[in-house]
Amino acid sequence: MNAARPHTPWPEPELVIFDCDGVLVDSEKLAVKVDAFVLAAVGWPLSEAEIVERFVGRSYRDMTTAIEQHLGRALPADWDAPYRHLYQEAFDADLTEVDGVTQALDALTLPSCVASSSSHEGLRHTLGLTGLYERFEGRIFSASEVAHGKPAPDLFLHAARTLGVEPARCVVVEDSRYGVAAARAAGMRAYGYCGGLTPAQWLEGPDTTVFDDMRELPALLAR
Repeated sequence: MNAARPHTPWPEPELVIFDCDGVLVDSEKLAVKVDAFVLAAVGWPLSEAEIVERFVGRSYRDMTTAIEQHLGRALPADWDAPYRHLYQEAFDADLTEVDGVTQALDALTLPSCVASSSSHEGLRHTLGLTGLYERFEGRIFSASEVAHGKPAPDLFLHAARTLGVEPARCVVVEDSRYGVAAARAAGMRAYGYCGGLTPAQWLEGPDTTVFDDMRELPALLAR
């Protein structure tokens, strides 16, 4: 597909920040099915398409807040405990890496890291299952480390600051509308991957390149 080039002149990138779910590991399609069951069980039945629009790219904390607002009541601190095994079982059975991501990572010449809305425990599990954890170990950041998750810029800025790179020299690879919004808010270029559940039009916008084949990423970054 044709990629829209950023409108703003940018300095040479020094760091690639990867989202995890839907970018490195093909987890979104599995998680959304479990989400639909869990949300119906707590009293908020939503279709998978509605879940993609509302929650893909958001943190567990933000999802919990949205559920509480819809239900009009607070949820217990461990409200999701009876359902956690469903996600683990789905991932253990069927999780794979995103198609083409190994080739992209092998060809990448820039330093990279992961900055995800998932917890560190979840990231260890999914990246570990797909053999990607060792590639990023020591450079993995979770939304649990910052005050505000995506679409706020906090997580990406935290990753850049920790690794000593100016925001303008970071590029972010995301697959959700909330993720690309967070990258823009952080003053970073976004590369929106639309090869998964998110439609391309949800990712398009200023300073964003939209692409649908992960193997294209190294060449896009080199332009």
